[in-house]
Amino acid sequence: MNQQPDFSKGLIPAIIQDASTRKVLMLGYMNEEAFEKTKSEKRVTFFSRSKNRLWTKGETSENYLNVVEIMVDCDQDTILILANPEGPTCHTGADTCFNESNQDNAAWLDHLKHVIRSRKSADADTSYTASLFKKGTNKVAQKVGEEAVELVIEAMSANDELFKGEAADLLFHYLVLLEHRGIGLEQIIELLQKRHQK
Repeated sequence: MNQQPDFSKGLIPAIIQDASTRKVLMLGYMNEEAFEKTKSEKRVTFFSRSKNRLWTKGETSENYLNVVEIMVDCDQDTILILANPEGPTCHTGADTCFNESNQDNAAWLDHLKHVIRSRKSADADTSYTASLFKKGTNKVAQKVGEEAVELVIEAMSANDELFKGEAADLLFHYLVLLEHRGIGLEQIIELLQKRHQK
């Protein structure tokens, strides 16, 4: 967390965003007590204006919002919380309080990128990813090539599950290769965006 919110003027809006999909799930309000409870229990708690009390999201539905990261804006008057939702967020049963689907999980690749980066310093005996980093560029690149060939072979078959499995293997090893070369996934996306604009 970058800094403390300023509660001197009362309640502060708290935006809840899915940590994986980056969809905005809901907006609530916090006082200092709700904020501290959210930090300590790692579950989002608001100050309910209608109930005039602290309210932990999910206390009746069990659709909790599990805290991943808390950020405070530059003016210290808005809170952004990245969370993993347990079930739908809205009381209507919708994924979000803005009636959006929260199934787009492509943004999870950013999370995976950070997990892969964290494995660089892990024990190569206990982490497959760390063992790849330890073997060097040639081995990682070779692995990407092997997975690409296996994907092409499965593309010729009618087995969608095997095809998806090989696609996942290729994507994972490709991300490892990018990290090994020190090139961020965002740089590749930026290049694709530039090509798309032509």
